[in-house]
Amino acid sequence: MARVANKRRTTRETDVQVKIDLDGRGESKIATGIGFLDHMLDLFSRHGLFDLEVSCSGDLYIDAHHSVED
Repeated sequence: MARVANKRRTTRETDVQVKIDLDGRGESKIATGIGFLDHMLDLFSRHGLFDLEVSCSGDLYIDAHHSVED
C-alpha cells in the first residue's frame, strides 16, 4: 500500500501545496520563499528518508509567519 498524500491549503494569506511519500528516499523539492524553512524541511526529508515537495506563495511582504504556520 502506497503511503503518499497530497494536500493543498489556500487562505487569504497563503497558498500551500504539499506532497509526501513516506516510503521515499529522502528527496525533496521545497520552495516556500523562506530560506531557513526550506532548509529545515529539506533536512527533515533527507534524514527521515521520506520524499517531500512543498510549494508556498504567501504574503511575505508583510511577514513570514503566515507561510510558516500554514
